[in-house]
Amino acid sequence: MAGGCEIVAGLSQSDRRKTRRGAGLRSHMVSLGFLEDFEVRRWLNGIEPAWTLLDFDSFNALHDEPSANNQAIRLEPNLTSKEIADSAVTANALLLLRRAQETEGLKLTDTGNLSRALVLEMCGLIDWPDYDKDELFRYNIINEPDFLPLHFIRILAQTAKLLRTHRGKLAATPSGRRILKADQHGPLQALLFHVAFWRLNLGYFDRYALDTWPQNEVGVVLWSLSASAHDWLPRETLTRLYASPVIGILESQWDVGSSAMEARILRPLWWFGLLEARSEERSATDLVTRRLYRKTPLFDRFVAVRDDKGQKGFAANLGPG
Repeated sequence: MAGGCEIVAGLSQSDRRKTRRGAGLRSHMVSLGFLEDFEVRRWLNGIEPAWTLLDFDSFNALHDEPSANNQAIRLEPNLTSKEIADSAVTANALLLLRRAQETEGLKLTDTGNLSRALVLEMCGLIDWPDYDKDELFRYNIINEPDFLPLHFIRILAQTAKLLRTHRGKLAATPSGRRILKADQHGPLQALLFHVAFWRLNLGYFDRYALDTWPQNEVGVVLWSLSASAHDWLPRETLTRLYASPVIGILESQWDVGSSAMEARILRPLWWFGLLEARSEERSATDLVTRRLYRKTPLFDRFVAVRDDKGQKGFAANLGPG
């Protein structure tokens, strides 16, 4: 079931009216046959997915990586450092780039990770949402993979070709040095966001047995968030609103789908400053504190949603119902 989440519609009635009026959508919306399946309906628990409002062409375009030929999703690079000040990813990527540049390379271990001495140093410098450093310091030995913020940033920066290994060290590339010299915060945010969601396998960091789900639907999730994430909602509701379930989720004895959605989409969006989160007061039956999410003002400034023809899309124009 939906982990106690309330029964809600994907969009308010006013949002639906504005959606159809603003975009001139065809009357037929995406409605896949599996929505009639009993197990799917049981998993949805009365929630109507937001993506069922999409027409077929837009639904397909949102599954493809953003590019010059596919502008269903466009990331705005021309934002100031003040506008993206809440992006922990961009701020700490700059921190690691500067450290690599200043030291002419960061020492690596034989396994290719950053040295323990540097990990301890970065633990004291990195500021990251909802990360308990005190818990980490209870252990005498800290390797890079033990400190998720640094491990994530290092792998992301390397994949984005801002850092590279050279003679046992991690050094800034020419692209990384240019970004540091120009102090380009906006373009860096756009580059890292693109690489994180369309080039990295974020499942590496959680090891859930779901392959790339729901990251492979991130375009549809971003469209849905743009249209309807105005209020605080738990991960269970957001998962059912924004992603279509796969067999592994429907057959699981526990709500692995919501856990994967939080680990691979919601938390990374929080790290990039596009979502904010707060904890909900725990009830007598809850084993853990439940977190609620909603989008920040940066979301609509940074993510531009467009239709399948590359024109300005209706979702970016929606406001609260």
